[in-house]
Amino acid sequence: MIRIRDLKVREDFSKEKLLAFACQKNRIHQEDVKDFRIFKKSVDARNKNDVCYVYTLDLLVENESKYPQFEKVSLQSFEELKIMVNRKNTVSPIIVGAGPAGLFAALTLAQYGARPIVIEQGSPVEERQKEVELFWKEGILHTTSNVQFGEGGAGTFSDGKLTTGVNDPLCQKVLHDFYHFGAPEQILYTAKPHIGTDHLRFIVKNMREEIIRLGGLFYFGEKVVDFVVENHHIQKVVCQSGKEFETDAVLLAIGHSAGETFQKLYEKGIQMEKKNFSVGVRIEHHQKLINESQYGTKTKLNLPPAEYKLAYHGKDRACYTFCMCPGGVVVASSSEENTVVTNGMSYFKREGENANSALLVNLTPEDFPGDSPLEGLYFREKLEKAAFELGGNNYFAPIQLVGDFLSGKKSETIGSVKPTYLPGVTPSNLSSIFPDYVTQTLAEGLRFFDTKIKGFASHDAVLIGVETRSSSPVRIVRDENYESNIKGLYPCSEGAGYAGGIMTASVDGIKCAKAILEKEEE
Repeated sequence: MIRIRDLKVREDFSKEKLLAFACQKNRIHQEDVKDFRIFKKSVDARNKNDVCYVYTLDLLVENESKYPQFEKVSLQSFEELKIMVNRKNTVSPIIVGAGPAGLFAALTLAQYGARPIVIEQGSPVEERQKEVELFWKEGILHTTSNVQFGEGGAGTFSDGKLTTGVNDPLCQKVLHDFYHFGAPEQILYTAKPHIGTDHLRFIVKNMREEIIRLGGLFYFGEKVVDFVVENHHIQKVVCQSGKEFETDAVLLAIGHSAGETFQKLYEKGIQMEKKNFSVGVRIEHHQKLINESQYGTKTKLNLPPAEYKLAYHGKDRACYTFCMCPGGVVVASSSEENTVVTNGMSYFKREGENANSALLVNLTPEDFPGDSPLEGLYFREKLEKAAFELGGNNYFAPIQLVGDFLSGKKSETIGSVKPTYLPGVTPSNLSSIFPDYVTQTLAEGLRFFDTKIKGFASHDAVLIGVETRSSSPVRIVRDENYESNIKGLYPCSEGAGYAGGIMTASVDGIKCAKAILEKEEE
């Protein structure tokens, strides 16, 4: 194939018109083109008077020698996973958790004949959606099946971002697998791909069905409460129901919210350590404000809702935006009773009136002194309980207008930006629950971001507390073979402190599964 780079397009073309335009601009005879694909598509909005799409196209042409000026590329779109299977045991590997890491690990193991068993404390995605919506509408929390726990993990109720700064060929495999299981084709070429919560819900169901077809098993509503270890080797896992599963390999894809499991692992002597994480709030604006700031007001293109990514580096700490959801909503994401936790969620079309993003301040282990590696977890729990009390002890989220926050006074009313959080909100003073260093850094960050996006710190923008689950406060130590100090126990992904987001979690799940398959029999 020949590759056309840096094709600037200032109209909303169909694929057929796009090909015709590319051929005309590059003096290619369209009758020579047998097939083509969009390799990459992005928006260039650096000049607000000339916003355009930028494409990279791959064309399959007859007589490539007629076009020597173009780069030649292979039709192969990603590197296939190569595994040397050494595993010969008759017992099935156990995967604890059915989030992105757990599902991709299970898929990999099943594809190589290992018949994995997936144990998930939450519900299948169909039931889980009903349980989550009940919490949002009526404040009735299911503590083992919610936004954090259940099939698909926390990513199922998110924007479904597939962006990552990690340069790993497995990222392309993950994208192609998502496409195979039902994601829109455009995730394969857009610069900032996302699936949306609506697509994720049936994609994870399709993945589950394929894993089962290949010999895997799923146990939903089963919470792992103990690990049996003998001579520093894993022997079995024990569930709250009394079920026990014997195995020589346990892949821990438990997610960043599994506080009780962290505690049990610590009690069992699994090596753990504190790690950096962040806390803060969600911030909501009108999406129109973000669109005009990022794109200007002159473009006629039918552009996607605009995004942003901002960072402020203060004297001692940083403030940054995370998991920005264009046209999305802020969702109640508690997994423990009497806590308030927020997250952001968007549907694929991102058609909501508001934009939201986490607004976070970094923490280090020095911020929560103590001997236990779980001190960060205790810090997080205390903040989430304080938010619950500040919101009115009913799962309402405490909110504050940005103008009031910067003025140091409690909010009494809501302005022009209507909060999307359900089951409800309570005007408050968020500074009363944060440490001073978090409040100060958030204020500094807001003022700085207002110089980058005019109106970011407008009076009526809404801060919604609290955002505490951007990453795990714990790292479960593992070696170069992905094993912990207990042989056969594989800490994986976000909960173990080795990933951040759907893409890196999925990749880490594949790598841990690969380590299980390639391990030499002892």
